Amino acid sequence: GVPAPLALLLAIGVMYLLALSVERVVLRPLVNQPDIMLFMATFGLTYILIGFGELVFGGDPKEMPVAALGLPKGSIDLKILGGVVMLQKIDMAAAAIASIMVAGLAVFFQKTRIGRALRAVADDHQAALSVGISLNQIWVIVWFTAGIVALATGIMWGARSDVSFALQVISLKALPVLILGGFTSVPGAIVGGLIIGIGEKLGEFYWGPLVGGGIESWLAYGIALAFLLFKPEGLFGEKIIERI
Repeated sequence: GVPAPLALLLAIGVMYLLALSVERVVLRPLVNQPDIMLFMATFGLTYILIGFGELVFGGDPKEMPVAALGLPKGSIDLKILGGVVMLQKIDMAAAAIASIMVAGLAVFFQKTRIGRALRAVADDHQAALSVGISLNQIWVIVWFTAGIVALATGIMWGARSDVSFALQVISLKALPVLILGGFTSVPGAIVGGLIIGIGEKLGEFYWGPLVGGGIESWLAYGIALAFLLFKPEGLFGEKIIERI
């Protein structure tokens, strides 16, 4: 019964409180631990939050208040080469919002002091600590920023289908995208996302009838596995040399 704009502000506030809680409870005890431990801890936390959400809100899909949020409805028909291409307005809005967010994050990481601190922590925790960067504050900022991005993504995806905890499957596709494009490159994430998306659709169209469908559910991970074997730094990532 809460108005949609107020619910949006409340969700942003919850994201900030969640970021603080994750930093205090999960990440702070794991300072200076291997990256794989941080990954597994946060990965497991995802399923804890999903289970808690289903307990509180139930598992039934919810309808996104598209009109109340000012999101567009309907489609635009374009006549191209004698055919008609139908573009959903919500998809066009999602593409525009994604472009703005990517550009904003790129400027944030490259030009701002906090953004450079985030990159320093990502490169080397110990070196970042040695120059006075607070890991605790950085992790709160990281989780809050990730929460805002996830909130925008959930709103746009929920507007074109519905809101359910099955959206976690969509979020997992981010890992193959990052592996393909490179973890250290924003343009790589864009190119990786396009390759994964186009590859899934083409694979389902051409190979789906041969194998019985379902290619979209695993093709991204197959591509990621191939890159891990032959080009682990991704298309635009930096090669990292570590002393063993």
